[in-house]
Amino acid sequence: MHESELSTDSLMRMAPVIPVLSIHDADTAVPLAEALIEGGMPVLEVTLRTPAGLAAIRAMSRVPGAVVGVGTVTRAHQFAEAREAGARFAVTPGSTPALLAAARDSGLPTLPGVMTASEVVMALEAGFERLKFFPAEAAGGMPLLKSFHGPLSEVYFCPTGGVGPDNLAAYLQLPNVLCVGGSWLAPPDKVLAGDWAAITALAREAVVTSRASRG
Repeated sequence: MHESELSTDSLMRMAPVIPVLSIHDADTAVPLAEALIEGGMPVLEVTLRTPAGLAAIRAMSRVPGAVVGVGTVTRAHQFAEAREAGARFAVTPGSTPALLAAARDSGLPTLPGVMTASEVVMALEAGFERLKFFPAEAAGGMPLLKSFHGPLSEVYFCPTGGVGPDNLAAYLQLPNVLCVGGSWLAPPDKVLAGDWAAITALAREAVVTSRASRG
């Protein structure tokens, strides 16, 4: 893998929560990033679920303090497109040998998505020990992560999917979880209304909960 200023481990330890952002209007990207950073969330995952994804990455990557990555990467060519737009890391919703190879060759620190023990082992064989567990709650949630810890103790996860304020602390208390991903920090109605103060408040609340959960 090409050298990078970031490692997946340092990325996951930078903030307890990685906001997962599906941005429909790139004009909201900068104030959204600023609001989340002010609330203590510098690591921002911008998904490719919308046509505005790459433009939003390009805009957010110029915000001081922002560490912007690309999410929902499902095709090999998207790594290069996102890196050109300014992405500094990548996240995939699932894993295949071809996608893992593309991630390894991209030069971007990548959190491959997994949901089964077989997929975790496949990622390990490809050289990845820091993974996204997705969809976390639907796939088995905390009980499954606890089951992974014994036989796969070298692997650390970022659970995403069904993680929110009610279970954030419990996930972060698991020994094999370094951070979580969640979309609740940027509610569509708050983004549409430009209520950046409310988004900053949600981020701060998550930081307080995260710190309390880890003593």
